Amino acid sequence: MEEYDVLVLGSGAGLEFASIAGENNRTVGIVEKESFGGAQLDAGARSKRLLYHAEVLETIERADEFHIDASVDGFAFEEMVRDVDEELRGNAESLREGVEASPFHYLYEGEARFVDERTVEVVGGADDGTRIRADTVILATGSRPATPDVEGIESVDYLTSEEALRVETPPDRLVILGSGYISVELGHLFGTFGSDVTFVCREETLLPEVDEEVAETFTERYGERFTVHTATHPTGVSETDGTVTLEATSGRLDGPEVSASGDVLLVADGRIPNTAALDLDAAGIETDEHGYVETDEYLRTTADGVWAVGDVTGNYLLKHSASHEVAAVARNIYEDERRPVDYSAMPLAVFASPEVASVGAQEQYLEAGEYATYTEQYESVPRGRAMGAEGFVKAIIDTDRQVIGCHILGPRASELIQEVVTAMHAGEGTVRNVRRPVHVHPALSEVVQQAFSGQFRRTVTDFSRDD
Repeated sequence: MEEYDVLVLGSGAGLEFASIAGENNRTVGIVEKESFGGAQLDAGARSKRLLYHAEVLETIERADEFHIDASVDGFAFEEMVRDVDEELRGNAESLREGVEASPFHYLYEGEARFVDERTVEVVGGADDGTRIRADTVILATGSRPATPDVEGIESVDYLTSEEALRVETPPDRLVILGSGYISVELGHLFGTFGSDVTFVCREETLLPEVDEEVAETFTERYGERFTVHTATHPTGVSETDGTVTLEATSGRLDGPEVSASGDVLLVADGRIPNTAALDLDAAGIETDEHGYVETDEYLRTTADGVWAVGDVTGNYLLKHSASHEVAAVARNIYEDERRPVDYSAMPLAVFASPEVASVGAQEQYLEAGEYATYTEQYESVPRGRAMGAEGFVKAIIDTDRQVIGCHILGPRASELIQEVVTAMHAGEGTVRNVRRPVHVHPALSEVVQQAFSGQFRRTVTDFSRDD
């Protein structure tokens, strides 16, 4: 049996922890059965790189709004995909080479299965049958696309969100089952490069995970670009002569029929944790009803010495959340005092068009009288007007004028939100912490400053202005 100080299962966020452990002179065994670097290096980074290509094309297509004569004569989508693929393969190879050259890290290829509390056996791959034990185990096996319970789904040739990122020719007609950020980002990507996109969604809006006002506005904007069927109940999928048809009912199980046909069906209807094959029962590691690993506020599992980070915890399925959790677990293991993981200022960004970013409380979950809101339009600041930008910043504060939420829809939302995240994370996230600092003029960040300088809409009580 091989023994190490630390055993890491998964090479995405787990690799970040392995690096920290190595810096602390701990020996680390790493078990990975698939792509080195995890889903984020593969699918996550792949999508964001390709989405920037879409942003460039979209910018050129708007040139006439600024009296600039420009046109797109064509695009080499296949070369875009292959360039990104080559770059990411190189990154994965560099990571692997770094691990193999390290005196502290040892890589095992295959699937890990628990034998007891802190011992796993590698199944399949080059290291099949090897048993590994460690004092500390980090579960970072991630998640994968879910297969929805829709009649006929197993009999048709559909794409998952990860497979779609390797398609080298945009389909003429694309049907997307799903409404989350992965769905809308892929819809934007393929729609920008010529696909006729149809969304079929179970929820009332696209992006149901964000503030309701933002989600509703986003859905309206997408409805101007694409065909969007919301609040549906998928009932069946079939394929005939290369055409895939998704049937659904609208509103209720017995509501009006909805039918969407295309050359390609993309299923992006949620994700599930990679825990089923780990035999967690053998280690005494409990999971919830969806298979996500149960953890306490420090991210310890129910097995002594076993911690979990990233998608497998089910907290936030985001790369930056996983990195935040890794840092927190490393701190709790290698420092004297343990501290709960702080999720109070965890941002979300959606790289679609329009872009969306969010942090903190959402209005639909707050009680009247406990908060106030103010919404500022992009066009209210010089840079927003110059850009011809459509969008808004929605600020939410509590009765003590503490910032408890901010939601942005519009260009550069993912960058603008960081100002609010920083203020909230600092522990002194009051309105004046955002309003008072000098903002560059005429930068787009002024719209955030203006959102926190406005006359907040009171819900019940009158909030005193703190200048």
